[in-house]
Amino acid sequence: MFEVSVPATTGNLGPGFDCLGAALSLYNKFQFAVSDELKITASGAGADKVAKNKSNLVYESLEKFYAHIGQPKPIISLHIDAQVPLARGLGSSATAIVGGLVGANLLAGSPLEQKDLLQLAIDMEGHPDNVVPAMLGGCYLMASNKSGGWEFCPINWHKQVAIAIAIPNFELSTAKARQVLPRDVPMKDAIFNASHLALLTHALTTGNQDWLQSGLQDRLHQPYRQSLIPGMEAVQKAAIEAGAYGMVISGAGPTLLALGSPAKIEAVAEAMRAAWQETGMISTAKCLAIAKHGTTFTG
Repeated sequence: MFEVSVPATTGNLGPGFDCLGAALSLYNKFQFAVSDELKITASGAGADKVAKNKSNLVYESLEKFYAHIGQPKPIISLHIDAQVPLARGLGSSATAIVGGLVGANLLAGSPLEQKDLLQLAIDMEGHPDNVVPAMLGGCYLMASNKSGGWEFCPINWHKQVAIAIAIPNFELSTAKARQVLPRDVPMKDAIFNASHLALLTHALTTGNQDWLQSGLQDRLHQPYRQSLIPGMEAVQKAAIEAGAYGMVISGAGPTLLALGSPAKIEAVAEAMRAAWQETGMISTAKCLAIAKHGTTFTG
C-alpha cells in the first residue's frame, strides 16, 4: 500500500492571475493498494462530496497515467482522506490529479520522473498554477517559454508573511468564476497588473509591508468575481482593520485569503470569520503556512 499526501494550493494571490500559486499546509491524502475489485472510499471533512466510482478524478488520473506508459491499469482500492474542500478555490482538483498520478507511478514501480508527472498533471489541469505548487511545494511564478513548455520560478516566501483563510459554506465552480471575466481588458489594467505582480513577488521574498499592501491589488479578475462572493467587501474591511496587509480571492473563490504578520494573523482570521457571520454567512477560518515539501508519499 502507498499513501500520497498532497497540499492544498492558492492561485493568483491577487495580480498573479493564472501564473502565481502557492502550496498551503492543508492536505488531501490518498491510499492506494492493488485489489480484486475497484473500491473507492473516503473520510474527512469533504468525504460526502467525493465520487466513489470511475468518475473520481484520482482514478481518472490513474487511467491517464497507465494510458501514457502503455500498460494495463491495475485494479485498485483507493481511500481518500479529504481535508481540502471541493469547489472552494483551494486546488482540490489539483490534489486529485497530482495524487492520482503519483500513486499510479508508485504502483507501476516509478517508471516516470517527477518532471514527467508534472507535465501530465499540467496537461490534465490545463494550466500549471495549482498543480506545480501542489507537487513541488512552496510558491511559484509560472510562465511559458519559447519551446512551448513552462518555466517555474520559485518565490522564497518570507517567514514574516503569515496566511489566514476563511472558507465559506458554499461552493463556486471555476467554470462559473471564469464566465464573469471579460474577454478583453483596458491597457491600463494590464499595465497595472504587470507592475503589481512584479512588486508582489519582491514583497513576498522580503516581507516588506508597504510593498505587500500595494502588491496584492488586482484589476484582471477580482473586481468581476466579487459579485459571486456575498460579503467579500465586509470581510476584506474586517481583515485589514485587524492588521492584514491585504486580502485576495483564493484561486477562483469563494475562499478568501489574507496576508499579515505572524503576531496578528490569528486576529485577522477571526475577524474574517466574524465579518462573514455578521452578513449571515457561515465560514471556517484557519491560519496556514506554506507547504514547503509539496507532495510526499510513504509505502
